[in-house]
Amino acid sequence: MEQHRTPPERHGPRRGAPPTPFPPQTRHRPGEERGPAPGAARQAPGARQGPAAAPAAGLRRLPNPRLTGLGGGLFGGAAMLLLGCLDQLLFGASLTLYGVLFLPVCVLTALWVRGGDLLTAPVVAPIAFTVGLVPVADSAGGTGGRAMGLVTALATQAGWLYGGTLVAGAIVLVRRVRLVRRRTLRHR
Repeated sequence: MEQHRTPPERHGPRRGAPPTPFPPQTRHRPGEERGPAPGAARQAPGARQGPAAAPAAGLRRLPNPRLTGLGGGLFGGAAMLLLGCLDQLLFGASLTLYGVLFLPVCVLTALWVRGGDLLTAPVVAPIAFTVGLVPVADSAGGTGGRAMGLVTALATQAGWLYGGTLVAGAIVLVRRVRLVRRRTLRHR
């Protein structure tokens, strides 16, 4: 009987793929002892599971997408447009609420954009703010009235716009410094 060869297992992550938390599974014979079940948490010797481990485990379960620069812009613009429409429908176009909702969108955009596109997050934040402001801004009718309402809303809500952009810029700066340090340590 002929036995077909299987290709050797390739160890290590593929290029561009996030590292896996567990090593690749190996085949075991019946009666042979196996390691921890997939999904079982590994614990370092001397480490303890306590109240401090709970928030860290909760943070690991949060989504961690990596958006391109264009994807970050689309995410920010779509999120702010959706929040602007909801603000208009539920709260009667509260510009203060809209500004408060802009801050978490800036934070998420700055955290989720991938390392190579970090500098786009502070750039797309004001664009997303403006896109989402369209349904919230007062309009006197017609295209000219809508444009005038948009410019007025941008002028009166500049504090929220600058604050969100500053938050995104600070997060990007911290992420960039950490990325450069990690690369420097890896090359040593």
